[in-house]
Amino acid sequence: MLALEGIKVLDLTHLAPGGLCTMILGDLGADVIKVEALPGVGGRGAVIGLSPMGEEGRREAAFDALSRNKRSIGLNLKSDKGRDIFYQLAQTADVVVEGFRPGVVKRLGVDYEKIRSINPGIIYCSLSGYGQDGPYSNRSGHDVNYISMAGALSLIGSTDRPPVVPLNLLADFAGASLHGVMGILAALVARGKTGRGQHVDIAYTDGVITLLSWFVSNYFSRGIMFNRGETWLHGAYPYYGVYEAKDGKYVSIGCLEPWFWENLCRALGKEEYISYCISPEHFLHKPEGEKWEEISSCLKQVFLTRTRDEWFDFLIDKDVPVGKVYTFDEVFNDPQVLHRQMVLEIDHPTLGKVKHPGIAIKLSETPGKVRSLAPIFGEHTDEILRELSYSKSQIEELRQSDIIG
Repeated sequence: MLALEGIKVLDLTHLAPGGLCTMILGDLGADVIKVEALPGVGGRGAVIGLSPMGEEGRREAAFDALSRNKRSIGLNLKSDKGRDIFYQLAQTADVVVEGFRPGVVKRLGVDYEKIRSINPGIIYCSLSGYGQDGPYSNRSGHDVNYISMAGALSLIGSTDRPPVVPLNLLADFAGASLHGVMGILAALVARGKTGRGQHVDIAYTDGVITLLSWFVSNYFSRGIMFNRGETWLHGAYPYYGVYEAKDGKYVSIGCLEPWFWENLCRALGKEEYISYCISPEHFLHKPEGEKWEEISSCLKQVFLTRTRDEWFDFLIDKDVPVGKVYTFDEVFNDPQVLHRQMVLEIDHPTLGKVKHPGIAIKLSETPGKVRSLAPIFGEHTDEILRELSYSKSQIEELRQSDIIG
């Protein structure tokens, strides 16, 4: 048994944040149906994130983790018959997930109010940059815009340089994908108590502000203005940061607790630095005084005397919080990552073993599972329509009329 077995999800998203959200639901057992626009029929962005086409797309699909555990139906939602098919799917669905700009699903006739009138128990999750209402709701944007508006981007990087863009991890995947999953699961629990569905309105920007809650709390309570590159969280203090090793690779040091800093100082033969550990004012401003410059300079020189892996092995034995700064080829050969099954090898009929990122949510009784690799475009159209009692001739007529694909 899988945790979300029996839960049907209609996935209208076409960008990666929506894909990750529904991937997690699929990994946990949900039946996720990708409702995909027909090429040439959707809007400007309809081809973005579209499943690979034809048998030649099988290899690409095999490695597409975001679309695993999903079925694909090509459906023209701009046609009456296409919408009718979606409405039939919605009658027995539990969740709809969409990631359009506010207003688009209403124009398509598949908005929350319409679907709720068909299925009052539906959980309808909308992922958008600024949310479904407010003065910015219809503005365009991407991760870099949302993290800048939420105040996160201004805090990332060093003092003397512009802010550093941290991939699209904060708004796209943490702010939207993960908050979307949490919102959907919470709404499903609530439905179990009330019998009613609801609209889950997830804004990328709201999610980032939530991630900043610790910082925001200090701002509201004490008026603290965190400045990029100036506090221990930015690596401004020598006990928490990244150091280059002899081989040009890097180690991360996280000695926030005084006892860990003491362990590091003793391991390096620098006991005179033990008293220079974390202090409350380090949350507020950059290091002041020549001693901090001396300690930082000393540690930089010391770490250049051994390779990254030598430092890791040496300091682990001294109970020092240390990490290797890995590249991807190293991450997925690490014994801890492999032990935690964060690399999955899945059998493919022609490609052999296909590797995927593992399932991070470990459930002892109902563990997640990769049950199927990603589909090619429209691979399950006929299957899904047969489940709705369409005949072979009806399906063929719909295909000839560019209603399905």
